[in-house]
Amino acid sequence: MLARLQRGVMLMLALVAATWLLIGWSAGHPVIGVLGVMLISFGYTVVLAAEFAMLVCVHGGDPTPRARCGELVRAWLSECVVAWQVFVWRQPFRADRWPDVPGRSGVRGIVFVHGYVCNRGLWSPWLERCTAEHRPCVAVSLEPVFSELDVYVPQIEQAVARLERETGLPPLVVCHSMGGLVVRAWLAATPGADKRVDHVVTIATPHRGTWLARLGRTANVLHMRSSSDWLAALKAREAATLAARFTCFYSHADNIVFPPRAATMAGADNRHLRATAHMAMAFHPQVVAEVARRIGGGAAVA
Repeated sequence: MLARLQRGVMLMLALVAATWLLIGWSAGHPVIGVLGVMLISFGYTVVLAAEFAMLVCVHGGDPTPRARCGELVRAWLSECVVAWQVFVWRQPFRADRWPDVPGRSGVRGIVFVHGYVCNRGLWSPWLERCTAEHRPCVAVSLEPVFSELDVYVPQIEQAVARLERETGLPPLVVCHSMGGLVVRAWLAATPGADKRVDHVVTIATPHRGTWLARLGRTANVLHMRSSSDWLAALKAREAATLAARFTCFYSHADNIVFPPRAATMAGADNRHLRATAHMAMAFHPQVVAEVARRIGGGAAVA
C-alpha cells in the first residue's frame, strides 16, 4: 500500500512541476517556471534543514557531545541524497526488486524491520548484497502504515518463525527507527522470544521516544512520543536483562530521533555515529561492519 501511495505522490508532483514549467514558459516567464520546478523538486531539503535546527535547540543537557556546525551541514547534505534515494526511488518503485532470500540449513538469516512511513525498499542495498551472497533474509513491510505498534507484532513473528524453520537457527534482527520498537513489542508479547533471536541491532530507534513525535497525530507516532504511556507500559513488560541482547546505534546528528540519548537503551551496547543523519545511519559503514561481524562476514553493503 505504501509503495502505491508514494508512487502516486511522486507522479502527482511530477505532473505539477511539468504544468508549472509549461505555464511559466507559455506566459513568457521561464525563470518563474524553473524556480517552481526547483521548489517542488528540492523543497524537502528545507524541511530537513528545519529538523536539524530543532535537534540543535532540543539537545539540552543530553550527555552526547553536540554536533559541530560542519558536522550538521555534512549530515544534512548526505541526508538530502539518501532521503531522495529512499523516498523517491527505492520505496515507491523498487520495494519488491530484491525478494527475500530463502533459508538454508545451518546458515544464520537476517530479519530486516524498517521504520515509520517506510517499506522493505529501504533495505534495497542490503537485500541486493544478501542475494549475491545467498544470505537468508526476510524484509517485512509493516502494514497498515499508521496503526498502533502492537498491530505489527504478528508480522515479526511470521518473519522470525520462517527463518527459524528454514535455517534451524535464531536469526539476527536488524531494525531502523520505529522498527526497533516493533521488535521490542514482539519480544515483550511472545513468551520465549528472546531465545529465538541471535541478537538485535537497532539503528536510530526512539527507545526513549523522540521530541519530534509531538508534531504527529497518527497512532504509531503517539507511541513514539517522549515518555509516552505506550513506552512506559512496554518497559514494564520487559525483562531487566533484555537490553544486553541489543546493539543500539545513535547519532548527535539524527534529525528525527532527538535528543540523541533517546535512541539508546540502558544496559545495551550503545554506539555513537558522528555526523550521520536519520536515514543515512541505516547504511553507515560501522553498522554494516557490525552486522557482518555478527552474521559471520556476510551481508555487507558495497
